[in-house]
Amino acid sequence: MQASAKPILAARRRRQLHPFFFRMGPVGLSICSVLLISLMAVLYLSQLGQAVTANQEIQSLRQQQATLARQDQDLAQQIALEQSPVYIAARASAMGLVPADPKTVIVLVIPHLKPIPSYIQHLQP
Repeated sequence: MQASAKPILAARRRRQLHPFFFRMGPVGLSICSVLLISLMAVLYLSQLGQAVTANQEIQSLRQQQATLARQDQDLAQQIALEQSPVYIAARASAMGLVPADPKTVIVLVIPHLKPIPSYIQHLQP
């Protein structure tokens, strides 16, 4: 009896080792397959939507960066123009200022006044 019981026990063990979906049948397997495929499609579309949103945000930021770079270049050019001696002289003469005659300049000496340090002098207009 032991010789005939061994194949039966082996078959029972194999059946226990088979996963549940092998016992479901073709309809159950089809339903599970459709559900898994639809879940994967939803996850894929979700990630695709996030990627598209991130790409649009990157494009918007690049466009904003280009606009700011153009503005920076325009402002740097305007500053360079307004710091040029020709522009300063033209604006001064337009406001009615004339160059000072060194013979008529009066120098005031104020006692107890500290001199301006050399590292600040370049900041003076």
